[in-house]
Amino acid sequence: MIEDSNGINVEKIVKHWIDTSEDDFRTMQALYTSGSYGWALFLGHLSIEKLLKAIYVNKYGKHAPFIHNLYRLSELCNIEMTREQSDWFDKISSFNINARYDDYKREFYSLCTPDFTKEWINKIETLRSWIKLML
Repeated sequence: MIEDSNGINVEKIVKHWIDTSEDDFRTMQALYTSGSYGWALFLGHLSIEKLLKAIYVNKYGKHAPFIHNLYRLSELCNIEMTREQSDWFDKISSFNINARYDDYKREFYSLCTPDFTKEWINKIETLRSWIKLML
């Protein structure tokens, strides 16, 4: 077992974040195909969050913070991003809240048309590819 100075197995934890991100990404695609658009975007958010947490663990050798805000996670990872990427992180972070909490669900689900969802899945794919280059 490879442990760093914080007593964690960095390689194992990074692999866990990457593997579960891939699972979530595949689930996102299946949910989109089945017409469950809001949940597809929720899983898209998770798939990016987990890749950012992999970067954090890899970079700092300690557990990732218990936060879900993609922009904040990218800041904590010291990732330089364009304004567009920053805006995408903010919007995708809202999918986490909107899909989970009843107060927001109805409005969010009405927004999640097939076209809207496909547009954001494409952006999620773009961000995932970019983030993977940093791993």
